[in-house]
Amino acid sequence: MTAFPSDTSAGPDTVLLTGIGGFVAGHVAVQLLQQGWRVRGTVRSLKDAPALRALLCKAAGRDPAMLEIVVADLMSDTGWDVAARGCRYVIHTASPFPDKLPEREEDLTVPATEGTLRVLAAARRAGVRRVVVTSSLAAVCYGRDPGAPYTEADWSDPDDPQLPPYYKSKTLAERAAWRYAREHGMELATVNPGIILGPVLSARAGTSVDVVRKLLAGAYPAMPDIGFAVVDVRDVADLHLRAMTGEQAAGRRFIAAGRFMRLADMAQALREAMPQYAGKLPRRVMPHWLTRLLARFMSDVRSVLVDLGMERTVSHEQARRLLGWVPRGEAATVRDTADSLRGFGLV
Repeated sequence: MTAFPSDTSAGPDTVLLTGIGGFVAGHVAVQLLQQGWRVRGTVRSLKDAPALRALLCKAAGRDPAMLEIVVADLMSDTGWDVAARGCRYVIHTASPFPDKLPEREEDLTVPATEGTLRVLAAARRAGVRRVVVTSSLAAVCYGRDPGAPYTEADWSDPDDPQLPPYYKSKTLAERAAWRYAREHGMELATVNPGIILGPVLSARAGTSVDVVRKLLAGAYPAMPDIGFAVVDVRDVADLHLRAMTGEQAAGRRFIAAGRFMRLADMAQALREAMPQYAGKLPRRVMPHWLTRLLARFMSDVRSVLVDLGMERTVSHEQARRLLGWVPRGEAATVRDTADSLRGFGLV
């Protein structure tokens, strides 16, 4: 395994961060660096490593010597033992997040599950103190009909034929992680975010913020009747760090999400924050029959049918009570997402 040149040497203050080029991982890296941790991040290729290292260290206001970037692929055993060596903690954020349905669900479920187990195995061999895995509300909210708010006690049903491949991949990967941790006596915590919005760090925006970009770009003449529990990427990163070191975090899941917002709610928040885009922002909600008709021809619409007309509210009380986590307001998050997309010329 080759590493992008740095002066970093692993030690008790080093955190291994998988998938450091991702939206969530980038913010995790920035907050780790700001708190004085050394970071060793994994990527599949070193092609963009110099620019990524410069970007994250500049955003954190820290010396590039605190960040090392190494190659390790979720689908290969190569490199993981070296990546984990000497690290105190591991934060595993790397997982495929598609912008459309894959041809085969195995294209998501296999990398997500096998990759997670590779990371855990390398962490165990390296004597890592605790692993934090980024899961999702996709692994929480699809095992029962909506009613009382979902909590960490809820699990999605991977055998449900209506469960989209991405949701299934997150459920299987998290279950595999908990099973491995129990079998090997490892400290594990998982963070289960809702839809992750908030400011992007570069023009390579995360998949989840594309919903805001499309709203601002006028891509929706009418909106499907769907919504999501919203969370700011900065708050997701903060919860990862709290789960990494919090005394009461080991062995627990933590929901990272706030208020449920329909696309119509997001459009209204954008309309109020940016009236200059009012002409492009949709006002009409698409009838369910039309959404189902479009889903026959559009994979991105088909992937949200499971949420059509549903309101899946969640409780983040456990994160608040045990770790002192307090997320910011959802309307501010939507606004900040839009501001950053505009700043990088993405809308």
